[in-house]
Amino acid sequence: MEVDFDGIILGAGHNGLILQAYAGMAGLKVLCLERNARAGGGLVTQENPRLPGFLHNTHSFYHRALRQMPWYRDLKLESRGAVYVEPELNTAMILADGETLEWWTDFDKTVDSFAAWSVRDARQLQSWRERFLPVVERILIPESQSPPVPREERRRRLEQSAEGRLLLEVSALSPLEFVEREFTHPLIQAGLLFFNGLREVDLRCRGFGHHIAALLASPGKAQMCLGGSERLAEALLAAVSASGGVVRVSCEPRRILVEGGRAVGVECASGEVFRARHFVASSLNPQQTFLELMDPGDVPSDWRAKAGGFQYNLLAPLFALNVALQEAPRYKAAERRPYLNQAFMVILGLSDVRQFGDIVRHHEEGTIPPTVMWGSCPTVFDPSQAPEGRHAAFWWEKLPYALGGDARRWDTEKDAHGERMMALWKQYAPNVGEAVVDRWTRSALDTERSFPNMKTGDLLVGAFTNDQYGYHRPFAGAGEYRGHLGGLYLCGSAAHPGGNITGLPAYNCAQVLLADLGVGFRWK
Repeated sequence: MEVDFDGIILGAGHNGLILQAYAGMAGLKVLCLERNARAGGGLVTQENPRLPGFLHNTHSFYHRALRQMPWYRDLKLESRGAVYVEPELNTAMILADGETLEWWTDFDKTVDSFAAWSVRDARQLQSWRERFLPVVERILIPESQSPPVPREERRRRLEQSAEGRLLLEVSALSPLEFVEREFTHPLIQAGLLFFNGLREVDLRCRGFGHHIAALLASPGKAQMCLGGSERLAEALLAAVSASGGVVRVSCEPRRILVEGGRAVGVECASGEVFRARHFVASSLNPQQTFLELMDPGDVPSDWRAKAGGFQYNLLAPLFALNVALQEAPRYKAAERRPYLNQAFMVILGLSDVRQFGDIVRHHEEGTIPPTVMWGSCPTVFDPSQAPEGRHAAFWWEKLPYALGGDARRWDTEKDAHGERMMALWKQYAPNVGEAVVDRWTRSALDTERSFPNMKTGDLLVGAFTNDQYGYHRPFAGAGEYRGHLGGLYLCGSAAHPGGNITGLPAYNCAQVLLADLGVGFRWK
């Protein structure tokens, strides 16, 4: 059976749904195909099958500055049920002795926390925020919300302004080099690198020294969706439905159809064939798009080589411990600072910048480092995610994908590591020992099984090393959201500006795709 649409999108993660909603608003009839039984990709809020009423965000939770994203406004997602909160004590790094380093939405409070450790570093914090406010506002935000330009052109433009020259100078460093150059206290260095660096890019990677300063000047911090992350997926599906789009789940693409040098449709594993009058857009990774779903004769040899060489992040794989509790955690440190029990993100096990080198070494060797973990108890801010008076919590940790060289070892060893994480948590919050009513773990291998586009469990769907960023993301020649064939587009996290729940790969792809079709992008 053949069915015609104006366009077909592969993958109903948040990027695929955003592109579909924009195309529908432009008057196009678009189909989205999803191999899983539900749409939304990593926007998962799972009810505990053993304990009804306990909801767990098993993959995606912290959505940084999401309310500031243009597509959140354009698609009217708040009115469709994706309502966000941004807790005031955004991050608290708690030390073994009860001391803390705190990150508040009120920047003055953040400065006060840093000053308790180093007045000099607190002044540096203020200075870099002030210097980078215009860089973020005039350069980094517009760049992230637009298709990338060639690097030589970008450099030429940046060299014409003081803000641009500052960005070029700082970007030449790695995050680690920037922090070690500008800050002196090892705890503050560790905190700054963790607040952004460890969760985003390899700290040793030059070209990203500006990430820390940009974080300081960012207009938004970590946010959470009331009702769970899946509410964002539901809101996106409502926007797609309102624009006339169709989403097919449990429908695995088998082949992108090519005729006359154009992408013209998709054949599914079921044998169904869907034809596209104007475009096929993939939110999948480059290996899936160009090697698995396309006949070798339809892809130039250099594109096949580049897709095959696409690299994934060494430090991106995530290990998760999910917990159901009879009561919220009470931290020993809160006896002196009661507000710590209202901290949104809590970091445990980190105290010195030198720990990062140890973490990297363990990832390279496939071994487990001393635990540094971060997590939240969402029900402190949203009681709807657990039965009345009860709580749901989680902890995340960066651990190697292939344990001892074999990722399958996690299937037998992950619960033991979950016990180690619980033991560390109880040192800081003793009451959780008696409060736990259920828990389970997820490894990076589990992530890859659920979401094959996140190869090796890479949440960012591709490293920013090996020249895989900006105009060259996912690789040179494919950095403008266009494939090598007419009608073929890329809209996923493997495209600029990269992974996490930003929706910007799809937002930017929509600008390119609709312009190619002569429709325009009146929402920008």
